[in-house]
Amino acid sequence: MTRESIKKKYTVWIWILSIAIPVVVAILFSVKIPGVERLGFLPPIYASINALTAVLLVVALIQIRKGNRKAHERIMKLCILLSALFLLMYVAYHMTSDSTTYGGEGVLRYLYFVILLSHIFLSIVVIPFVLITFVRALNGNFEMHKKIARFTFPIWLYVAVSGVIVYLMISPYY
Repeated sequence: MTRESIKKKYTVWIWILSIAIPVVVAILFSVKIPGVERLGFLPPIYASINALTAVLLVVALIQIRKGNRKAHERIMKLCILLSALFLLMYVAYHMTSDSTTYGGEGVLRYLYFVILLSHIFLSIVVIPFVLITFVRALNGNFEMHKKIARFTFPIWLYVAVSGVIVYLMISPYY
């Protein structure tokens, strides 16, 4: 396989996953599994996974700035794994539980929805960025990896941190 054919193959998979993941999550979000016990214990776990991901993203950035490429690579692979684990738990929770309504009022209510909507939007936007950034590193195309990572990192970090903030704001209403 030529480098160009490998690039095309990855590009196709990146687009498929970037479209399929949000669509499947949206579909599964509306599916309720009858007779299955509510998985109400999951929100603090997946919020903690988001927090850990945020911390690890910063640690990975520090490692690459120190020139420790191997540590950076390991940490980034862990961040991708944690994000996938978060997504599985998030979907499982929503397939077994009704959505929790935010009960705050006034400015906090508006702030909650601004953070929530930006979190949801950017969590969809970041998928192709993460995949492209990862594939470029896997292919050893570090110059292009670095260029897109400048955009991927802050978006991914915002998604991880805002997920924790959303959880903390809605947790009194569970």
